[in-house]
Amino acid sequence: MVDPRDPEYGRFPLRSWLGFDLVATGDEVMAVLDVDERHLNPNGVVHGGVVFALVDTAMGSATMRVIDEGCLCASIEIHLRYLRPAGLGRLRAHTRVLRRGRRVVHLESRVTLVDPGADGGGPVDDRGAEIALATGSFAVLTSPPRGVSETGGR
Repeated sequence: MVDPRDPEYGRFPLRSWLGFDLVATGDEVMAVLDVDERHLNPNGVVHGGVVFALVDTAMGSATMRVIDEGCLCASIEIHLRYLRPAGLGRLRAHTRVLRRGRRVVHLESRVTLVDPGADGGGPVDDRGAEIALATGSFAVLTSPPRGVSETGGR
């Protein structure tokens, strides 16, 4: 089984293609993405699916940090409210665990757009425009879902 504490855990083709990084501290995770042309929809703003992928991955990573070793997680539901459009800049999804139960972990994520030149690396809440808010629930699994190998994939 892949160790979620390994720095390469969570490195999968979609994440690599989108080009975002995860920074973890305790049970909080910050997903960071420098927006470029491939992330924009035909209207010139960040595609909603890019924001969703950022949040989903950050929430999954935060969940893996608080569940027992040997367990896995899977998204049950994510509610994402888009507050305003985002263009070029740096997106940061600050994600934290709200409650860890035996079978379900509840989380929230706040996504902000920060001008890359102004990003001093400080807390997400004190800089930039908030573009999205999300809450999510992740199932705690004691074994991989049927049809999925222990190393991932089918």
